[in-house]
Amino acid sequence: MDPILLVALLVGIALIVVIVLKTRLDAFSGLLIASVVVGLIAGQDLPAIVASIKEGFGSTLASIGIVIGLGVAIGKILEVSGAAQAIAVAFLRLFGKGREPWAMTSIGALISIPVFCDSGYVIMNPLARAIARVKKYGYATLGIALAGGMVITHHFVPPTPGPLGVAGILGASVGSVILVGLVFTLLMIPVVTVYAKWIGPRVEHLVSAEVQETVYGDVRAERTPASVGAGSGSGDVDVDLESLTSESTQLGERPEGAKPHRVGPVIGLLPLVVPIVLIVLNTVVSAIDMENRGMLPADYEPSAWAGPFVFIGDPVIALLIGLVLAVYLLLPRWTPRTRSHKWLGDAAADAGLILLITGAGGGLGQVLRDTGIGDELAQAIGGLPLPSFLLPFLIASIVRIAQGSGTVSMITAASVTAPVMATIGLDPLVAVMACVAGAMVCSYFNDSYFWVVTRFMGLEGTAALKAHSGMTTVMWAASIPMLFVLSLVLGASG
Repeated sequence: MDPILLVALLVGIALIVVIVLKTRLDAFSGLLIASVVVGLIAGQDLPAIVASIKEGFGSTLASIGIVIGLGVAIGKILEVSGAAQAIAVAFLRLFGKGREPWAMTSIGALISIPVFCDSGYVIMNPLARAIARVKKYGYATLGIALAGGMVITHHFVPPTPGPLGVAGILGASVGSVILVGLVFTLLMIPVVTVYAKWIGPRVEHLVSAEVQETVYGDVRAERTPASVGAGSGSGDVDVDLESLTSESTQLGERPEGAKPHRVGPVIGLLPLVVPIVLIVLNTVVSAIDMENRGMLPADYEPSAWAGPFVFIGDPVIALLIGLVLAVYLLLPRWTPRTRSHKWLGDAAADAGLILLITGAGGGLGQVLRDTGIGDELAQAIGGLPLPSFLLPFLIASIVRIAQGSGTVSMITAASVTAPVMATIGLDPLVAVMACVAGAMVCSYFNDSYFWVVTRFMGLEGTAALKAHSGMTTVMWAASIPMLFVLSLVLGASG
């Protein structure tokens, strides 16, 4: 590889990390500055650098920007309406007594599809505390399982913004990403649950006295390593689940005589399930239509029978339907319009930075293409006897460890990978999953979610690292064989 182009690439990645860690600027600014510096070192003309950034930014957001905004808005309504709690309680009942760690991992995985990890953990943590309070043990196990479950789908399953942004940069079908992400989720749930049940009892006694008092109250002295921590199956005590699905206080003042507003789990799931089903249906119908007509994806125009399915299954339309369902099914009629407008405005603000980071990542990818760095990198990697998915996987891992943000590390890895995919024979779907899986590694002090989880669990120092950093690293390692199998399957099918 041309040494100048290699230097340009390495300096660009290093700049992103240094700017986020050491300056007052954020990841959006860092990605833009890195794009400019990479272009300058690689010898690109000044006007061409700006043109490349604009082109990459615009094309990336054109494909995925609306979808990210709608997905975040649905998550906000699920959060404030109480639907998230109702879904969680239904899962607890479904799994039954003695299987609470499995239930908490699954709850975390489901809730984190539309809701950000930080918010989702705050919303669901009272559920873990309520179960531990009744069983008199096992809060650490339940808290770790919940946190791990949220990490799974936060990385693997759209409409979570991170994988959506990566799919847009790499040009992968969102429906395909959802399908494979759900398969990866099912495979990862046992990994998280087994680790939580193993490490939980080992750090339970290290939970801070303040949190122990809050969770267990006066029964602390009676606690023994019971079913939740050790998985032995005792502690069949009924948790007052109804108290966890009480009417949300955020919905506004209920009119006199009106019934309390509670969202059932089936209704609560509709705004999430309907869009996912429509998007997946679009993917399946399109594949059948292309197969029947002998068409390639690049040339595909839907036939008359497939057109309606392709339309309603487009991620923009599907998530728009989901948002309408969320607003009109989950919120009571007496919720003030101004309040729902505020929630949707808050969601737009939350999505704004993600959109900017995703677009800036697209700009960096375009600079790498236009300067020829992508082609040079592809040739260099193509000569190595390693699976091609290791490129995005390792880039995401390195950036994640360096600066802490899973979303930034995914986007950076996708931006570097996009120009070389075709040359090194890397399927876009494999590339997406490699980016998001690599970004799982070792969540620790520079990750805000690490602090949310460990503060709520009352764990510090080594115990916090074992509980959360160890779990995310085990998940990262467990994803490698999944990626290897996926690359073999798609390589063989191609």
